[in-house]
Amino acid sequence: MTRTTLALCAAALLATTGFAGRAAADGRDWNDGPVVNAAYIRTVDGHFDEYMHWLATTFRKQEEAAKAAGLVTNYRVLVVEARGPQDPDIILVTEYKNWAALDHLGSKLDEVSAKIEGSTEAAARSEADRAKIRTVLGSRTMQEAILK
Repeated sequence: MTRTTLALCAAALLATTGFAGRAAADGRDWNDGPVVNAAYIRTVDGHFDEYMHWLATTFRKQEEAAKAAGLVTNYRVLVVEARGPQDPDIILVTEYKNWAALDHLGSKLDEVSAKIEGSTEAAARSEADRAKIRTVLGSRTMQEAILK
């Protein structure tokens, strides 16, 4: 009886160890995390507070509506030290569930902007007006790697 019990325990241990070994053998020490877009913004001298006001009002409403619609999972506004004239002083960070969340995102966000600003034309005019107080230096989209 003891010999049979030991044999069963050993078999169970080997089966468990083998499974864990196969899981680690996939070669990945991470899981795919959320996709993040960082937009690098440089405000025009003397317009920082004006742009921050837009972020605190319209931008925030848009992002909260996009979040409620399930288009984004989170957003952040980072104020950074610009070390030169081509460096951002604000970074807008938007988080998405995964890469698939970006499919057809433009038209979905246009709908959100139209609801917040009244129409897609009004949203486009607002975008053009913001060009007077800030410059978009570029953006980068990346995915977080969640270490196992």
